[in-house]
Amino acid sequence: MTSDDTAPAARKLSASLGQADTPTVRTLDTLDALSPEQSGSVLELLAEAARADGQQAVSEQGRLRLRGDARDGVRHLLLSVRDRLVGYAQLEDTDPVEAPAAELVVRPEDRGSGHGRALGNALLAESGKRLRVWAHGGHPAARHLAQVLGLTLFRELRQMRRPLTGLDLPEPVFPEGVRVRTFVPGEDDAAWLAVNAAAFAHHPEQGSLTQRDLDDRKAEPWFDPAGFFLAFRGDELVGFHWTKVHAAEGLGEVYVVGVRPGAQGGGLGKALTTVGLRHLAGAGLPTAMLYVDADNVAAVAVYDRLGFAVHETDLMYRTES
Repeated sequence: MTSDDTAPAARKLSASLGQADTPTVRTLDTLDALSPEQSGSVLELLAEAARADGQQAVSEQGRLRLRGDARDGVRHLLLSVRDRLVGYAQLEDTDPVEAPAAELVVRPEDRGSGHGRALGNALLAESGKRLRVWAHGGHPAARHLAQVLGLTLFRELRQMRRPLTGLDLPEPVFPEGVRVRTFVPGEDDAAWLAVNAAAFAHHPEQGSLTQRDLDDRKAEPWFDPAGFFLAFRGDELVGFHWTKVHAAEGLGEVYVVGVRPGAQGGGLGKALTTVGLRHLAGAGLPTAMLYVDADNVAAVAVYDRLGFAVHETDLMYRTES
């Protein structure tokens, strides 16, 4: 891929690396935004890697950031060899406390040539050596790269699954005075964003979602307000369960369940989860999935009781400082 000299805030670095007798000339472009051509090239690389690895190397949020104008605190690193894109990394520096977070991927056929290490070192330089990096799936090669870069494990995100065929869950029991309806785009946006931020104030990815992030998701083909459940006490939004359908994989996802602080502890989260699972089962989906942090003991216990089991694990590594 040829670099785009018109892209904003582009910084270029070329180096001869690799074996002495067969030098590899890498070009690294660091950009605040991608052109449509660059975005397409990155998405093609991600799709190729997902086919080889069985999962995405960059999260949904990261993939949504590939489109559109620059976003505060987000940078894209494109690694090319002879004008061919071989690796991509994304760095997000928006958390006022935590170190910048990154995801990276190398094209499968180009692995084993030091490209991952080159991207990792570039991320360390861009972040001032304060870095967190996701390793989706926790593959051995990712563990090795983390070790080479001097990163240590500090977070474990579990993907859990359960069958929906023959789902036998009791009718959900909601706290007194709580009613449930589905999300109305445009009408419920502000209330949902406020409750989401409060419910996930401790969660750096989910709790920081903005109107733009919500709009990005509403524009996706999978978005269906009929699977987005809101719980109200009077006129006050107190909880929600947003489901998602991965049609190609035959998966229904417990996308996010949130309960407003002060409304927790009365079984609202479990009831909302049950509503969403029954909805996904009614859509004919054979399997449900969700993501949960391993150290969220209460949530893990709820999902265990609902019949979920660990399917795979994502790991996050960070620098010591």
